[in-house]
Amino acid sequence: MKKIIFALLIIYSSLLIVNAQWQPDARLSNDINDSYTSYNNALCVASSGNIVHVVWFDNYSGGVYYKRSNDAGISWGAAIRLNDFHSNTFYYYPSISVSGSDVHVIYVRNHNAYDIVSYKRSTDGGVTWGSEIQVTSTTNSSQFPSISVSGLEVHAVWQFWTSPARQIQYVHSTDRGASWGALTQLTNSPGNLSFPSVSVSGLTVHIIWYSYDNGIYYKRSTDGGTSWLAETRLSSNQAISKSPSVTLSGSLVYVVWQDYRDLNCEIYYKRSTDAGSGWGADSRLTNAPDSSVYPSVTASGQIVHVVWQDNRVGNWEIYYKRSTDGGTSWGADSRLTNNSANSQYPSMSISGSAVNVIWQDNRDGNYEIYYKRDPTGNLIGIKSINSEIPKEFSLYQNYPNPFNPTTKIRFAIPSAGAQYIEHVQLIIYDILGKELSTLVNEQLNPGTYEVEWPAPTGNASNYPSGVYFYKLISNQFTETKKMVLVK
Repeated sequence: MKKIIFALLIIYSSLLIVNAQWQPDARLSNDINDSYTSYNNALCVASSGNIVHVVWFDNYSGGVYYKRSNDAGISWGAAIRLNDFHSNTFYYYPSISVSGSDVHVIYVRNHNAYDIVSYKRSTDGGVTWGSEIQVTSTTNSSQFPSISVSGLEVHAVWQFWTSPARQIQYVHSTDRGASWGALTQLTNSPGNLSFPSVSVSGLTVHIIWYSYDNGIYYKRSTDGGTSWLAETRLSSNQAISKSPSVTLSGSLVYVVWQDYRDLNCEIYYKRSTDAGSGWGADSRLTNAPDSSVYPSVTASGQIVHVVWQDNRVGNWEIYYKRSTDGGTSWGADSRLTNNSANSQYPSMSISGSAVNVIWQDNRDGNYEIYYKRDPTGNLIGIKSINSEIPKEFSLYQNYPNPFNPTTKIRFAIPSAGAQYIEHVQLIIYDILGKELSTLVNEQLNPGTYEVEWPAPTGNASNYPSGVYFYKLISNQFTETKKMVLVK
């Protein structure tokens, strides 16, 4: 009988953590007019540490708006309009990217019948904003910009109108967006090209777009955008393929798009394991009775997240799925929204263990911006090493100790009556008590866990030899232990 009860507790505990991951929808905008997110090529949410940044546009008041959370999406500050009001001037299709305290926003400004790409930045995490910088000229209309940042380098792409067809244009900044280089036309196609998406890591810049010949195309630079390799067609069929999104994790490049090869629009996926030199086969991610469109992808290590809008229940809802093995296999579809109105154009970001999703939603009678978070959807470097429920809390001595370059820290969480999920933090401090890193900030089931410090992708080269402390904090238990780094 005890074994049966124990098994039921494990099952119930697992169900609780699954259901507790995605938290309730949060409404971010409150306007009598419609508020819109951009299409999937432009991410409208970005995050760095516990700060989550969101942008959207109001098509009636003609402005781009910004909002941020300082506590990983739990609460939100006031919305800030990034543009001054001018009659007959409208701002739309924003895209945002973050590097530390630098927040970069690119958008379209429409004035006197021209669509111009403009840019604004904040160097203090979104508290204050600099002046608008016009990136493109007024001789060609430019639309649907996408922006990505790596350190000091900021890269942007968009589609622009030229003869004989729309092409892809690119520009980059080497000084955190203070100034911008010359415009570069990346394509010379006889047919129209649209919806480019950019993602960058170091000096390698990856750009994708779709062509009206029905293909998804890819191009990369390995020298920070100075020169470009030949473009590659990624989609392997002649059916309509459109609305691509690209993301990176080290040498792994992940691409998703919507595809009509199955007669019903489905989400497809492709990856490169060598920074874009070669590509694997197309993989179908959805199998729904109605259209699945406008996917957005982001990744961290081997964890890949995809979000899209889906009409399988008779109205547009937001769906999500993820892979924890670099896209080799995928979990089941998860429905994130559930209302009779339309939820559309999602985008997402990850920061630490959290997954952040925003979209536009007309459940309130007009379109408003909504947000949802999963605080444990991107667990990195933490492993469950024993499913048996411990009898008490424990924080074990790290091993090896002393260590160089990495060490492992193990801790145990018991069951606490009906409270089967415990919020746990594991924090690293230096000898002066300065917080260096939060390794764990999760809701966890009872069990024994192990985490590595520094992170599996790093090492202790950024830290001097000496004494460090690690502290386990939960609602019911706190303990601190000492470890030594020796170089």
